[in-house]
Amino acid sequence: MKRPADLLELLIEQSVLRFGEFTLKSGRTSPYFFNLGAINSGSAIARLGEAYADGAEQLDLSFDAVFGPAYKGIPIAVSTASALAARGRDCGWVFNRKEAKAHGEGGQFVGAPVTGRLLLVDDVLTAGTAVREAASLIQAAGGTLVGVLIALDRQERVVADEPGTAVSRLAEELAVPVASLLTLQDVIEYLDLKGAADNHPPGILAAIRDYQAAFCDQGNGL
Repeated sequence: MKRPADLLELLIEQSVLRFGEFTLKSGRTSPYFFNLGAINSGSAIARLGEAYADGAEQLDLSFDAVFGPAYKGIPIAVSTASALAARGRDCGWVFNRKEAKAHGEGGQFVGAPVTGRLLLVDDVLTAGTAVREAASLIQAAGGTLVGVLIALDRQERVVADEPGTAVSRLAEELAVPVASLLTLQDVIEYLDLKGAADNHPPGILAAIRDYQAAFCDQGNGL
């Protein structure tokens, strides 16, 4: 799954990417909504893992394990590591607990050791809070974050009328590559190519383009 259109078809089919009118946590009204947690079948998560494995290979980084922040990052990390192993690159997977466990095996993490080089995978980056928290956990455990790979870059500016998106700011702050499998521009191009053959709400392409013009910078994914 190397073409954006292939991944977008999967995400729309699985209701991960939905179109309409949605109120975001920020209070802003968006013509689309992205929720990777909507994927709930074995075949779909396997296909998603292949897409993340493609992205990891394109990043061309050396890492020992794939780290998925709880909770949505957990299946992403597992499916990515599984897809990479099938290609001959066997690496670990690990995720954090929301609360450290004081009994049994205890600890903050489940899976591979967090002392090596880690690639962090997550769904969509809006403010970057979850990724920053995960990066801090990795650093505190003695690990090294080498990169961040997300599914969708909304390309929204951090500050209105100023350049700089959440992705570009986070890459600068963490001093590691922060890449996405898809960008909002990919979504627009996909809908444009579908034209009258798709079954999306009338006017949705125009609404997303208006949203992009008002709130976004066009950057680069993978």
